[in-house]
Amino acid sequence: MQQRTKIALAVALALPSLTAIAQEALQRVEVTGSRIRQVDLETAQPVQVMSQEQIQKSGLVTVGDIINSMSSAGVPAFSKGTALGAGREQGGQFLDMRNLGSQRLLVLVDGKRWSQSVNGYTDMSTIPSALIERVEILKDGASSIYGSDAISGVVNIILKKSMQGGQASIYHGQNEKNDGKTKDYSLAYGAGDDKASLLFGLTYTEQGPVWAKTRDITATTNGPDRANIGLGTGPWGRIRQVSATGGPTGFDRVLNHTGGPLGDGVGADSRNPNNYHTFANGVDDLFNSTSQMHFLTPSKLTSIFVKGEVALPWNMNFKTTAMYADRKSNRTVAGYPLSSTSQAAYPVYVDKDSYYNPYGNSVAGAGNGQDLFFYRRTIDVPRVTDNNNRTLHIDATLEGEFNLGTNPWNWSVGYNHSKVDGAVRGFGDLNLLNLKKALGPSFMNASGVVQCGTPAAPIGLAACVPFNILGGPSASTQEALDYVMSTAQASYGSTVNSATADITGELFQLPAGAVGIAGGIEHREVRGQDVPGQFEQSGYSSSLAGNATYGRYTVREAYLEANVPLLKGVPFAELLSLNAATRYSDYSNFGSTTNSKFSFMWKPIRDVLTRGTYAEGFRSPTLGDTFGGGSQTFASYLDVCDSLHGEAARNPTVAARCAAAGVPAGFRQKNQTGADVGATGAQTPFPFTTGAGNSFLQPESAKTRTLGLVISPSSVPGFSVSVDWFNIRIENLITGVSATNTLEECYVNNVSNFCSLIRRDATGQVVDLQIGNTNRGKVETEGVDVAINYRLPRTRFGQFSIRSESTYTDSYKQQSTLDSEWVEYAGEYDIFRVKSNTSLDWSLGNWSATFTARFYSSQKNRCYSATQVIYCSDPTAAASWGTGYNRHGEMWYGDLSVGYALPWNAKLLFGANNVFDKKPEINYSAGSATGGNSSSSSVSPELPIDRFFYVRYNQAF
Repeated sequence: MQQRTKIALAVALALPSLTAIAQEALQRVEVTGSRIRQVDLETAQPVQVMSQEQIQKSGLVTVGDIINSMSSAGVPAFSKGTALGAGREQGGQFLDMRNLGSQRLLVLVDGKRWSQSVNGYTDMSTIPSALIERVEILKDGASSIYGSDAISGVVNIILKKSMQGGQASIYHGQNEKNDGKTKDYSLAYGAGDDKASLLFGLTYTEQGPVWAKTRDITATTNGPDRANIGLGTGPWGRIRQVSATGGPTGFDRVLNHTGGPLGDGVGADSRNPNNYHTFANGVDDLFNSTSQMHFLTPSKLTSIFVKGEVALPWNMNFKTTAMYADRKSNRTVAGYPLSSTSQAAYPVYVDKDSYYNPYGNSVAGAGNGQDLFFYRRTIDVPRVTDNNNRTLHIDATLEGEFNLGTNPWNWSVGYNHSKVDGAVRGFGDLNLLNLKKALGPSFMNASGVVQCGTPAAPIGLAACVPFNILGGPSASTQEALDYVMSTAQASYGSTVNSATADITGELFQLPAGAVGIAGGIEHREVRGQDVPGQFEQSGYSSSLAGNATYGRYTVREAYLEANVPLLKGVPFAELLSLNAATRYSDYSNFGSTTNSKFSFMWKPIRDVLTRGTYAEGFRSPTLGDTFGGGSQTFASYLDVCDSLHGEAARNPTVAARCAAAGVPAGFRQKNQTGADVGATGAQTPFPFTTGAGNSFLQPESAKTRTLGLVISPSSVPGFSVSVDWFNIRIENLITGVSATNTLEECYVNNVSNFCSLIRRDATGQVVDLQIGNTNRGKVETEGVDVAINYRLPRTRFGQFSIRSESTYTDSYKQQSTLDSEWVEYAGEYDIFRVKSNTSLDWSLGNWSATFTARFYSSQKNRCYSATQVIYCSDPTAAASWGTGYNRHGEMWYGDLSVGYALPWNAKLLFGANNVFDKKPEINYSAGSATGGNSSSSSVSPELPIDRFFYVRYNQAF
């Protein structure tokens, strides 16, 4: 029997027509969220469906973009706007359901687990969208059926089973400002019959970059009205004396130069001490790092896909799927903000015997020279990270059917192999060993060439190149840059092998129908590694030092599911059935867990269905959670103890806690230039520690409750409406805590566990902060999904239909520890109270069109300054981060697509997303310094930056 998933009339949230499903009703099919095959199309599971037609009409080309556009989707992990992100996943696309995190959503392809990274993320960009028949989204907990990760839901990608002939597609799109260019090419061909079939597909997708500098609103950190706020270390040599402890002290001077904060000028002679002026954080002496940064990062993906099926004797079938995807992505950020103590364990100074030292022996006279502490951003070589990710998936399944008496049964055994591996190369960091030599003793030789060493002990020109680091980019030579720069390297990979055996059938008949049952076992091995280059591990690179990760664990699982029809065709019970499932999981790294699920479906009358679920769920620690080696990071944060912009400035209780921790009165947080930070915080001058594994981690546990009502009145054919309430609570959270959150938990929420992770110096500056993974606290979300579908009667003006899906999030709250207060986040940045998508479809003859309206409700965002009402609508009101928020209004976006069927078996589709060209807004919660997902600016990268045009041509042959 073919294993296909069909959705019931009761949950037909997206299918344009149920006729095709009804025609297949006599086949026993498997519904996402259940392993029991059944004839009845109705289900107790709240499921949303996206068809291939709807995918193409969206104007989006990747599975990740398509599903993340749903109203129930949250903010995706590893946003394209996070150019500063250091994860190996950067460049991929990941799903989030209900803002509970990508690792708490299980992704299946044809009912089988897809590949995962070391940190437990499934890259949706590797799945070829051209070969998708439909996407089924189960908005329910399903750990009892599928195991770990199925907490917020399950996404099941149903690929085309077979094809007769071929299909080619060409897609081009771009923003109105001629960037963000997107290309998608696909070719699929299939042949066969009921006995054997083969399907082949080849796809190429390219998404171009959007540079922050191309639009005024993204060209600076805090927007055009505050363009000179938030500037960083400048590209011109800034010098200080060296203290007894190796830090900066004494005078503070910077090289005279032309130009401004774009580093576009020429520096004066850096050897002349008179060519320096006192550094006062002047705009022209700083640098707008956003000018060298991606706003949206680019990627390229090539994939090849093969799927085959062969009918065997004795009612057996053999099925296999193979897919290989190669993804290349990169991200660019500004040159490195270098200083003498970029790596505190290996400081580098401008040596007193350097020819280029304006206070050195060669200028001041023998014996009068002094070493110099320096600052200098190397904008000469922007930092670029290339990530080449490869994914391989192969599965094979042998399945069959038989009868026990008159009851039908199906069985299957299968093997799945998924592998992710990749290599990372980074450019723009410095080799500190070579830099120390290049800034060490040097002299001008008899040929007029500056040479490393001393006249008495010269170093060969091929062995060392002096670097005039204080002269700025106008004084740099390619030879010197080649000598001091370093190429960072890393490799990573993860492999999942699993063997499964399943059986499903009918035990016996009750008056209301057959009692269905399913059971199975699974053995899964997960192993992986993440290995920085030896040089990066050494700490002799300005690249953040990291340790290698190696890990492995195994899982043994067994599940059992039963569906019992209790009543059928009686008064007040047109249908009543119960479903129960349980799964036992034994993990080698933490032990065992058992999770169960109970659901019901009741139709008091034919046109009304009610459904409900209570489900236990869990998420096991990933390889990275347990075995992560840890690494340094320059985190962006706002210190709550800052006396001007922090919560301490307006909350006496927080101020008292800061004082008790040794923070002096009037304390101001400093950025990497030594200047006081602005209201949105800044990147730390000191590397923090993040990502270290915790071998004592336990799995997260979850409770999911749903209750729904579906009305499909027979008096109004083609109409249905569904309302589903959900409540999900997750305990024992495995979470990495951000720097900002750690400080807020300590001083705002008074959680002592977090205070122990913070170390300050005598001036109050945070000089070390441990950011790791731990089991802590809870998260709970509650809300309602509403879906309306109506296929209107056909008229002479064409066929019209309406599709609408909306999500209302009543609450999204977290509790950091068992004894701390709950903190509410619903209605704040990117956790919208209401999200809604409503589409109007029309078709007449060869023409078709779809208009979609997307709605986002108002939200609370951080203020630029809580003391200035012009920047803060509610300066005294409470928010999750403390006091004061700025309310942003609701947002509407319109998308339009128009299609025409050509007479030579082809179709042309063209359209525009954000057709009314709604402009982006400044949002200080979007910036990375306050925990947002935009590294370059204070604009959300998840909302349209521009009007986007596209055209697609499909050709069947």
